[in-house]
Amino acid sequence: MSIFLDFLKSASSLGETALELGLTGGLTVLALFLSYSMLNVCDLSTDGCFTLGAAVGAVVALSGHPFLSIPVAMLAGLISGFVTAFLQTKMGVDSLLSGIIVNTALYSVNIAVMGNSSILNMNKTDTVFSILKSNLEGTVFAVHYKLIVILVFVILVSVFLALFLKTRIGLAIRATGNNPAMVRSSSINPVMTTIIGLCIANTFTALSGCLMAQAQKSVNIDIGSGMVTIALASLLIGRTFFGKKKIPVQIIGALIGAIIFRLVYTIALRFNMPAYMLKAISSVIVVLAISGPYLKSRFPLLCRKLQLAKEQKTAGKEGSRNA
Repeated sequence: MSIFLDFLKSASSLGETALELGLTGGLTVLALFLSYSMLNVCDLSTDGCFTLGAAVGAVVALSGHPFLSIPVAMLAGLISGFVTAFLQTKMGVDSLLSGIIVNTALYSVNIAVMGNSSILNMNKTDTVFSILKSNLEGTVFAVHYKLIVILVFVILVSVFLALFLKTRIGLAIRATGNNPAMVRSSSINPVMTTIIGLCIANTFTALSGCLMAQAQKSVNIDIGSGMVTIALASLLIGRTFFGKKKIPVQIIGALIGAIIFRLVYTIALRFNMPAYMLKAISSVIVVLAISGPYLKSRFPLLCRKLQLAKEQKTAGKEGSRNA
């Protein structure tokens, strides 16, 4: 009985950890949902922007302003998104290349923001998480303080995104991703829609980094490494399960995809898998998520070919017997 209770406790802890990390990273997934799925722009500056949000948020929190750190980090992400969009729309730089350029430049920017250091420690600093924990002390919610903070931000961002994509500018962004030529002929400026879309997306990414840093109470220069792969994998997992349905359903699917991805990560770590193998797991999950719908569509054809081969083989044996 005690073994069963220990198992349930371990499973509950594992699930909550995956939920916390999944929802925190889910904000980055929503950023990619806006830029990649809606605007049809693959923004490769995600890793650097995530770290930028974490670094700016940490520095502001260390100065004694944990709540101010969140809007300041989001502002930094907005500026990063503006630079990426400006390179694409005004400087004639390819969208993939502009993301790579900004991501490379942000490494130096992030080091400068962190005071020429690659690590910042916030163990003795108040964060939005520690403040809520102290306020909830003695209540049943005290144990889940991290999840409560993250849920609040995820719900706010999800509702904002769902409503924003139904507005005039939101519909213009969706139209820009679907058919830029039609948008130009409709007197809509695709340059403006691209800039607005990438600015908002990078704001979400920076917010995600800021919350991750404050939850972990530390920042290192590699905190955002691989985030674009993780977010893309989560987005594709959500799309595999939910398909192209209404916007709110797609947003929920993206968040569920982020949780599933983090659950796989957490289980892998619990089975003592080396940390350096996690990026390989990310790559495998991305491949499976991308090729899944294709393989699913090919499966009936493969079954039909096997059935025909079996029938031909049976017919051949009957022919030889009759002969």
